[in-house]
Amino acid sequence: MKKVGLFFGSFNPIHIGHLILANYILENSDMDELWFVVSPQNPFKEKKSLLKDHNRLDMVQLAVQNYPKMRASNVEFSLPKPSYTIDTLTYLQEKFPDHFFALIMGEDNLDGLKKWKNAETLIKNYQIIVYPRVFEGDTSASLSDQKFRNHENISLIKAPIIEISATEIREMIKLGKNVRPMLPPEVFEYLDGSSFYK
Repeated sequence: MKKVGLFFGSFNPIHIGHLILANYILENSDMDELWFVVSPQNPFKEKKSLLKDHNRLDMVQLAVQNYPKMRASNVEFSLPKPSYTIDTLTYLQEKFPDHFFALIMGEDNLDGLKKWKNAETLIKNYQIIVYPRVFEGDTSASLSDQKFRNHENISLIKAPIIEISATEIREMIKLGKNVRPMLPPEVFEYLDGSSFYK
C-alpha cells in the first residue's frame, strides 16, 4: 500500500516553512508521498485576505513541482461545506483503497482534537503525525488530554520549528516589504506579478 501523509491548510500563501516541514516528514518517516490538501473558503465566512481557492491551489502546485513526493490536492473543493477532516479521509479512502492515509497536524491542534467531528473514530483509524509548534500565551492550557497525546496512533515528531506565518507574509506584502526569502521562488514570482494581498 502507498502511504500518504495529508497536510491540510489554507496555504494563503504556501511558504518555505511548509516545504521544510513536509520534506522533514518525508525524509524521517515511512511516507511515500505527502499531499498538501488546500482547504476551500468556508462559504459562511467572508475572509477578505483569503485568496480564491484556485489561486491558492496554483501556488501549492508551483511550490511542489520540483518535489516528486509532494503534490497539491483540491479534494475538498468538491466535497460538502464546511469540510470535516473525517469526511475527507473517508472519501479519500474510498477513492484510493490501495492507499494508507495519515494526518499531519501541528501540536497546537492536538489540544482541540477532542472537539473535532468523530474525533474518536479519527484517532482509532488513522495515524496522526504531530509536529511541534511554538505556543503563544499560557503553555499549560496547550497540553492536550493525555489520552490523546499517548494514543498509539499519535506520533510526536521532532521536526524543526519554523517561525514563519502566512499572516505575517500577507502583512509584509501589504506594507511593500520584501518577502522573497520566505517563499518558494515560483510562488514569489506568482505573487510579485499580481495585486494579491496588497
